[in-house]
Amino acid sequence: MKSISRVWMVATLLVWIVLPSSSFASQDPLNSVNWEEMKDQFIGDSAYVFDERVKVIVPSVLENQAQVPVSVDARDLPNVRKIVVFADFNPIQHVLTLTPLKAKPFISFRMKVEQATPVRAAVLTADGVWHIGGIYLDATGGGCSSPAMARQKEDWSTTLGHTRGRLWPQLDGSTRVRLTVRHPMDTGLTPDNIPAFYIETLQLRSSSGVLLALVNIREPVSEDPTMTLHVKLPLSDDAVLIEGRDIGGNIYPSKIPARWKQSRAILQNSTLTP
Repeated sequence: MKSISRVWMVATLLVWIVLPSSSFASQDPLNSVNWEEMKDQFIGDSAYVFDERVKVIVPSVLENQAQVPVSVDARDLPNVRKIVVFADFNPIQHVLTLTPLKAKPFISFRMKVEQATPVRAAVLTADGVWHIGGIYLDATGGGCSSPAMARQKEDWSTTLGHTRGRLWPQLDGSTRVRLTVRHPMDTGLTPDNIPAFYIETLQLRSSSGVLLALVNIREPVSEDPTMTLHVKLPLSDDAVLIEGRDIGGNIYPSKIPARWKQSRAILQNSTLTP
């Protein structure tokens, strides 16, 4: 009996040693029945790990299922190449993808949810590994099938694509960008059969043309998308240029000035005036 027990212990140890670590990565901490489908859809056969350094933040109490605040913060990870946000039980799971070319791996936005669901962020680092973070969002739902409020106004199309925003300098040298674009962001799931109509890309560039960040957007992003990012604005640049494009081919260019840089330039020029 003792020999059998020793054999069983050795076999167990060999299993733990030989079995690849990715086999244990499949244990979803949120216990979602849709996790395997989400993994196949957004990660495929790539290596991944559930990582607490990927923080997904949502409110504990929801007031409006069509405007759910979500923040994704992966600044504790090095060399981030891409962030994909998705919701397991939404009718359209993919929410957005951020490519932080010259930006911090952080984004804050609002989204629609149709029911209670895990909300996740898959963060790709330079070594080819996906780092998964997420949180369970408790919601009554109905946000994805609710019609846009803007369409209740006859003149909604006259403000389509209008953008407003502001920049703030940060202590780490980055620039915080907050912007809002007027758009109904129709999902195509409403009872009145309005077809899908949404902004599909947002490009953020410096005033000298450097591409800072690219956001690919899908239907679950809320009406009048409001987003916050942290970009690395070159020292010589005094504005962030925004270009939005929707699935109808409409292009919405705008400019958010860095007013503190402009004020400094005016002050310097005034001191040079005889």
